[in-house]
Amino acid sequence: MSSLTLVIGNKNYSSWSLRPWLILKIAGIPFEEILIPLYQRDSKVNILVHSPAGRVPVLKSDETAIWDSLAIAEYLAGSFPDAGLWPSNVEARARARSVSAEMHSGFAALRDHMPMDLRNQSPGDGMGPGVADDIGRIIDIWTDCRHQFGGGGDFLFGRFSIADAMFAPVVGRFRTYGVDLPDVCQAYSDTIWSLPEMAEWVAAAHDEPYGIDWSEPDSPVGSELPVT
Repeated sequence: MSSLTLVIGNKNYSSWSLRPWLILKIAGIPFEEILIPLYQRDSKVNILVHSPAGRVPVLKSDETAIWDSLAIAEYLAGSFPDAGLWPSNVEARARARSVSAEMHSGFAALRDHMPMDLRNQSPGDGMGPGVADDIGRIIDIWTDCRHQFGGGGDFLFGRFSIADAMFAPVVGRFRTYGVDLPDVCQAYSDTIWSLPEMAEWVAAAHDEPYGIDWSEPDSPVGSELPVT
């Protein structure tokens, strides 16, 4: 396997960058990291050096570049089959792919009104239109996956999988905005938050020298650009 480089955005804000980074770390796959600060005047130019889409994250190998979080996850699952990044059971694997795809393409209200901001605590904020429905759907997904497929461990499908990486930024959002969760979902949230790899990411987010004032009228609230 050729060497891998993951190009990411700010660890405090880039929810999409967290997902493949967490997969690589937990699977023990060696990689180099390049961090490009987002929402700067030169961000797009710097990202275009690595990605034709002008977005992060980007996984680069000697042969190719992949610039979408779920596509990166699928590439890693195919390239490192022994890592078991999808459940081995066919029904569980289908459900894991379904909820991962739903997370990838949905929950626009949650993204808009509760942007990832791991350094701050804003309990009670972010409950804009549609957010309660998004939270309810995520609670249903977590509860259903834990009850049906989670018997072999503390993650959605027992052991850690791509589905957990896809929902890891949601765990951060729920903590930032003080979202109350049922016991089974709170236990799952605590499992993700207590991962050493998650703690490493959060610590780095706190140490970043750059930030965004979300209260400013021109701040990119609800926008992941140039993030995907």
